[in-house]
Amino acid sequence: IHWKMKKLKRELKITDDGSHTFYMPDLDEHYHSTFGAVQESMHVFINAGFLFSEKNPIHILEVGFGTGLNCFLSLLEASKTGRQVVYHAIELYPLEKEFVDNLNYADYGGERRALFEKIHESPWNKDVRITNNFTLRKVEADLRCYQFAHSYDLIYFDAFAPDVQPDLWTPEIFESIYRCSSSQAILTTYCTKGIVKRALRASGFTVKRLPGPPGKREMLRAHRIDNFESVNIKDESVK
Repeated sequence: IHWKMKKLKRELKITDDGSHTFYMPDLDEHYHSTFGAVQESMHVFINAGFLFSEKNPIHILEVGFGTGLNCFLSLLEASKTGRQVVYHAIELYPLEKEFVDNLNYADYGGERRALFEKIHESPWNKDVRITNNFTLRKVEADLRCYQFAHSYDLIYFDAFAPDVQPDLWTPEIFESIYRCSSSQAILTTYCTKGIVKRALRASGFTVKRLPGPPGKREMLRAHRIDNFESVNIKDESVK
């Protein structure tokens, strides 16, 4: 699937909260929840990740830049408080400009539109200061063989589902994430499949199930175990 991904057809769709996503009919896969793209990103990555972490400055890694929605929402939250953010996102198949231009995430206009455009117009593989407190580096690379050179406090794991990209949800991938994560780092993801929980535990994370966004019963938040040795860790129930 990897080598074909860039050639796949993408159809713009409106989700239940009015925000856009893309649908890939060849894979029967959406970029976001059809129940609400912005709603899902806010729930899984901003509320359960960005706002949950107390680190400042905070270094964020996003797996799967996609439409830039998670980055944009993180930028807006950082702008409210002046929190210092270094944001790295890894993406093997960046969206073409014609797709990005149709997205309605910044339809409020003004500064929001300018910030959204700056995120997408910033060059790949370079550090770009989007605002005084938000630095972005978009990395065009394959996660399966990428060698991380930085340490991260928060990981947004937003790759396509394991049924579509199973090789991005393996113990080997999460071991790589563990090695580039800082002490007490956290990882959030929408996916709660057993294979994902087992891979996270095997790689040095405790796993907690949280209530999911609308349309999804649960999501996961994982916490890094410092000085991890291979042990069996039970995940906690939804609270």
